[in-house]
Amino acid sequence: MAVLAFLAMTFIAGLPGTSARADQKDPLLDLLFEQLQKAQSFEIAQVVSNRIWTIWQTNDKDSINILMRQGVRAMQTGDFATAYDHFSTMTDLEPEFAEAWNKRATVLYLIGDLDASIEDVKRTLALEPRHFGALTGLGMINDALEDEEAALQAYEAALDLNPYLADARARVEQLRKSLEGRRI
Repeated sequence: MAVLAFLAMTFIAGLPGTSARADQKDPLLDLLFEQLQKAQSFEIAQVVSNRIWTIWQTNDKDSINILMRQGVRAMQTGDFATAYDHFSTMTDLEPEFAEAWNKRATVLYLIGDLDASIEDVKRTLALEPRHFGALTGLGMINDALEDEEAALQAYEAALDLNPYLADARARVEQLRKSLEGRRI
C-alpha cells in the first residue's frame, strides 16, 4: 500500500501547475497540502513538499523565474548582496509573489538583519499563510532573538502544515523542555 501511495505522490509531483500562474495561487496547492497531511511516510511527504516548493518558486513571468534562479544561486554561494538585489527586484516587480519575500527574508536573516527579515516573513505569510518554510524561518529568527516562546509557536505552526519537518520537530522538543524547566 505504501508503494502505491508513493507512486501516486510521484505522479502528482510530476503534474504541472493547473493555472497560468504557478505561485502561491496555484490551485494544485490545495490538493498537495491535503496529501501532505495524509502522507504516511517521510518519503511521500518529501515528494509532496518538493512539489509545493517548486510551485511556490515559479512565476508566470520568465524574467521573474530567471531572477529567482540567479538570486538562489547567489545566496548559495554567499553573495548575499547580489541575492538581496535580485529578490528586491522581484518584490518590486511582483509584490504579490510570496516566495520573493520569503527568499529576501532568508537573505536578511543570513546577514543578521532580523527585524527586516521578520517584516518580509510577515509579508510572505500574508500572501501564503501555509508557507511552512517562512514559519520555520520565523522560528529561527525568534531563536536568534532568544524568544523561545515565539520560536516554539512558529515551529509548531510550521509542523501543523508539514508534520515531516524533522529539524522543526527536534527544535520544538528542545524548546518545550527548556520552557517547561523555567515554568516549574
